[in-house]
Formats: sequence, C-alpha cells, structure tokens
Amino acid sequence: MAPLDPIRALRVLEHVHGHLGWLAAAGLLHPAILLRNLRRRAHLSVALATGFVTFVGALGAYIYGPYRDIVKQKLFIEAPQVGFLFERKEHLAFGAVMLAWAGAAAYFAAARTTDDSLRLPLRKFAFHAFVFSCVLTTIVACLGIAVAVVRTF
Repeated sequence: MAPLDPIRALRVLEHVHGHLGWLAAAGLLHPAILLRNLRRRAHLSVALATGFVTFVGALGAYIYGPYRDIVKQKLFIEAPQVGFLFERKEHLAFGAVMLAWAGAAAYFAAARTTDDSLRLPLRKFAFHAFVFSCVLTTIVACLGIAVAVVRTF
C-alpha cells in the first residue's frame, strides 16, 4: 500500500474538521436546550459539548499552519473577501470555544456553590454562554463552507 500524500492527508483532515464543526454546533445546542430550565442537571451534556467543540477547535489549530503556508496566500490573491471571511472564522471559532468553556465553568460552579443567590445567575450565564457558543459555531461552519468552496488544499 502506498503512503498517503501529505496534501491529501491535510485535505482529509480539513474535511473531517468541517464535518465535525457542524456536529459541534449540534452538540452545543443540546446543553443550550437543557439549561433553559435553570434547575436542570446537565453535567454530561455540558462536559461532552465543551470537550467536543474544544477537540474540533484543536483540530482546526493543528491544520492551520499548513493551511497558512499552502492555501491562505492563494486564497487572498483569488478572492480577498473570502480570505477575510476566513480570518473572521478563526476569531469567531476561538470565541465559540471560549464561550463553551465559560458556560461549563459557570455551570459547574453553580453546581458546587452553597450560596443560593449565586446559583441562579451562574446557571443563567451558563445557558446564555452555550446559546451564543452554538450560534457562533454555526456561523463558523457556514463561513468554513464559503471558504472551502473557493480554495482548499
């Protein structure tokens, strides 16, 4: 069996990253729905959604170096507007991951606090953080499609 061409391997990782990005958006929707009820327990949903979006973001960070070296300059030459969309995609993806982590931190802090006056605001923050993380992740996935249509590995 012939070894896998490095560019082809990067293309596969890029496609996997894109598909997992859509799954991450769907996964973040689950804790957002569950946390509408501020008293509902959602430990597993919060942990899995946060872990999954973090993994997808880490995969994107892993392929960013070769993407920057091989694709990014050609993308900006061919379609500068799409290149700037890619730049926005990076920033929004970072925000989505950070919001998921902030939501998880607030959720688990609320579960551990003994102060009832603090518990509900923390749970409300967790709910909003997961909603906004889900929205950002969906936007990032859409931008990823727009960029991939123009230029890929």
